[in-house]
Amino acid sequence: MDIETLHNTELKEFSYFKIGGKVENLYFPKNTEEFIYLLKNIKNPLIFGGFSNILFSSNGVNQDVICTTKFDKYRIQNTLVTAEAGVRGAVLSRACIDYELAGFEFMSGFPGTIGGNIYMNASAHKQAVSDNLLKVKIFDTETKEIIELSKDKLNFEYRKSILQEMPYILLEAEFELKKGTKTEIQNRIKENREFRKLHQPQGIPNVGSIFKNPENNSAGKLLDEIGAKEFKVGGAKVFENHANFIINYNNATSTDVLELMFMMYNKVKEQFGIELKPEVKYFGEQTEKEREICKILFQK
Repeated sequence: MDIETLHNTELKEFSYFKIGGKVENLYFPKNTEEFIYLLKNIKNPLIFGGFSNILFSSNGVNQDVICTTKFDKYRIQNTLVTAEAGVRGAVLSRACIDYELAGFEFMSGFPGTIGGNIYMNASAHKQAVSDNLLKVKIFDTETKEIIELSKDKLNFEYRKSILQEMPYILLEAEFELKKGTKTEIQNRIKENREFRKLHQPQGIPNVGSIFKNPENNSAGKLLDEIGAKEFKVGGAKVFENHANFIINYNNATSTDVLELMFMMYNKVKEQFGIELKPEVKYFGEQTEKEREICKILFQK
């Protein structure tokens, strides 16, 4: 099977953080057949969409990687929207404007794919990807079978889904959106984009929010109150306009980012007694220092 593959490539070329060492094999399946072939024949691969919300080790990744961004077909019929795992949320958001379908406005500025968005139950501006979801088609990596799951079987919570707990890989999702007007939908998208421009880094390597919001609280507010906007380690520093973002401003390494995250975590814990949980995921070969930090930051 002729599947597009890159060998011995630098993951920083694909990472939104622009951080990451080499991976031996990086695969880009274009359809369900190719994707399932890889899932059946590669031992323990790492699977990503748009590489957003991900920190790769500067020492590389000792596993094969599958990227779904070319597995990206979608169809819209009346109010039903079906999308493969690799469709970018922003692409689907724009496509729905012409069909006057509302519900995906929040994804207009997202770099992530539908698979990643459902995996983490992505949300913003009082909308979530789970709001309009009907069902998903997944591949069970243990039974090697394709199964369908309705929304109520996905155990959605804040930044959580069953995909994080079970050996399930999302193949396709079906949504039912609500009718709106082009003007209303475009206005909401414009408002969301303007908000992001004011509060989030633009054109600077970053992976979005670093920590999840604690229950009934805001990670950004807590980090702001401890003065995190002044924090920096090596080539990584906290974004001056929002304390829950880290930017790679000067060739940062994965160790720089992890040490900075650990500093943020410790200061919040010390001042408020709250242990922040990372939203960003870390993958790759760890140094001894990284291993010690990860044991605390990414504890279950």
